[in-house]
Amino acid sequence: MSLANKLAEERRARLAAERLLEQKQAELQAANRKLGRHARALSEEIVETRAEVQTVRDENARVKSDLNVANEKVAIAERRLWHSIQTIQDGFAFFDADSRMIAANHAWLGVFEGLEDVKPGISYVEILQCVTEEGVVDIGDADPAAWREKMLDRWQTVAPEPEIIRLWNGAYIKLIDQRGQTGDVVSLALNITDTIRYEERLKEARRKAEMASRAKSSFLANMSHEIRTPMNGVVGMAELLKDTELDEEQLLYANTIKNSGEALLVIINDVLDYSKIEAEKLVLHEEPFDLERCIHELIMLMQVNARDKGIDLLVDYDLFLPTRFVGDPGRLRQIMTNLLGNAVKFTEDGHVMVRVVGTEGAAEGAARLHVTIEDSGIGIPDDKIGHIFGEFNQVEGESNRKFEGTGLGLAISEKLVKLMGGDIWVDSAEGQGSTFGFAVELPLAEPGGEQDFSVPDGLRKVLIVETNALNRSILERLFTALEVEVVCCESGARALEVMGDDVSLVITDHVMPDMDGIELAEALKEAGHAAPVLLLSGNTGSVDQDPGRIFVDAVLQKPFPRNELFAALAQVADVLPGGEVPPLRPKEPSRVMRVLAAEDNKTNRLVFSKMVKGLDIDLKFAMNGAEAVEFYRGFQPDVVFMDISMPEMDGKEAARAIRQVEADTGAHVPIVAMTAHAMDGDEDEILSSGIDHYLSKPLSKQALIDHVSAACPEGARPPREGQSAA
Repeated sequence: MSLANKLAEERRARLAAERLLEQKQAELQAANRKLGRHARALSEEIVETRAEVQTVRDENARVKSDLNVANEKVAIAERRLWHSIQTIQDGFAFFDADSRMIAANHAWLGVFEGLEDVKPGISYVEILQCVTEEGVVDIGDADPAAWREKMLDRWQTVAPEPEIIRLWNGAYIKLIDQRGQTGDVVSLALNITDTIRYEERLKEARRKAEMASRAKSSFLANMSHEIRTPMNGVVGMAELLKDTELDEEQLLYANTIKNSGEALLVIINDVLDYSKIEAEKLVLHEEPFDLERCIHELIMLMQVNARDKGIDLLVDYDLFLPTRFVGDPGRLRQIMTNLLGNAVKFTEDGHVMVRVVGTEGAAEGAARLHVTIEDSGIGIPDDKIGHIFGEFNQVEGESNRKFEGTGLGLAISEKLVKLMGGDIWVDSAEGQGSTFGFAVELPLAEPGGEQDFSVPDGLRKVLIVETNALNRSILERLFTALEVEVVCCESGARALEVMGDDVSLVITDHVMPDMDGIELAEALKEAGHAAPVLLLSGNTGSVDQDPGRIFVDAVLQKPFPRNELFAALAQVADVLPGGEVPPLRPKEPSRVMRVLAAEDNKTNRLVFSKMVKGLDIDLKFAMNGAEAVEFYRGFQPDVVFMDISMPEMDGKEAARAIRQVEADTGAHVPIVAMTAHAMDGDEDEILSSGIDHYLSKPLSKQALIDHVSAACPEGARPPREGQSAA
């Protein structure tokens, strides 16, 4: 090989080596760069890891610090809680699931003072053993083992009932134990000694109060009897004295005696009723009764006073409202008597109206009654209405100082209405009148029963002649509801002007200015009008004595019950125009009524005999109950009036004996009790002995006559001439 070739080859080899070296250097540089990047990344990762480690160390330090603070707070709370538990007066203890004491405060452990074994760690069974063996608990005559068993059974229940124990020193402890979900128990021991002793004092005070109440009730009953017995003679003889020939001054004296006696009896009744209500001894006696009849009976009682004052008494009873309900008629009558009596008393002129309507909201088989008594009297000032139902409250003022009373009537009425579950209220304007009302819900005596208020077929148009606008409005609404055409006018003269041949019936008031009802009836007949005339009169007795009665086809005592109105409509349906209603002439009975009265008091016998002396009856007196039973067998009375308080045999025993006699004969003679007792419970006891009716002394002449008339049997002459038995 030539030198040149070798040199060329060497040069090529050197160039190749240089290129390989450059390549390797490039690769080395690339590897160095990559290694540098990895080194930087690792360095950054190390830095981050160190930061995270430091953060964790800082967090751990903070958590440890917070934990220490929390532990300190828990320790403080525990100390405070335990300090609080130690300071309370009642016992507090903890038991674990194995019924071993964990801790207890001083009050709980103080009961076991001197017993070193009672401390944390002791079991509940050992505690029971200690209290019975050491006499810590007064278990009385109970067997210690049985007592411990009872207490242990209680302890082991899921929810132990509270238990009251008595300690040896007379203190009373109430144990209240609460079991947790894990079985541990928190036990409270409450010292209720003061409460127990207070309750004992209350029981003793109640016992004394009840004794005082019984003594008061007995005193009131006895005083009522003692007062009513002589008052029966005073009022009764005064009433009889008025029937004798007296001059004007003597009649004034007799009226004063009678009115004063009756006023005293009203006060006695109010005080007795209020005492019974306040003592919560008054009981409602529910029975079927006719509300509309009760209202009209009260109206009749008030009629005399109202007529003397020139006041019109009106009744507006909802046509489609039932009349038969179940309730306490005596107490409802008392409520309405108070309200109606006040209305008449505080009204000098105008009217007093009783309105009864039914309202919605009553239960099935019952009716909600809304009763109002409206008057045109003196009214009540606005600042006095708020306490009008208070005890002994009366509206003071120049306008009513002349009106007397106890101030108890409205208070009693309010309490009676509340006792019936109802409401009572008053609306009034001074000088314009008042409206007292009450609402009660009463069961229907005949649920589902429908009343027949059909009018005669020929009754198409009615002419109403009435000077009182309110009464005219009541009659107009009534006949309009019956789908009868109505024409109203306020005087007889106007009635003659509007009278036409299409009028089926004329209803006219009796007392009217210029031309009264009878004169109108005569004028209508003379004018040739054939329509019958129905006269409304507050005094039917005077109508019967009037020669013009022949022009009137029927007479109604006003205010009238609905059934009497429909009976009168039926009566005039077939009457010929202008004809006189033929009187009914029943067959004349052959014997007089026999009346037996049992009364041991001589004065009361005299009063009774004088009150019924005008009756056509055969009266026989018995001096006591035994004599009454003996006379009953031989005398065979139609009615028996029985005094309750009599020697040998009282009226209740006599009534039972009479009912035993009747059990064999099948007869039932009405027995009417006469008593001066008026306390709650007396009426129930009296009526339960077989007595039918109840009269309080002093006796009312009219009440006696009404009871005699009502008992008149078939075959006996009516006790009053011209009247039939009720």
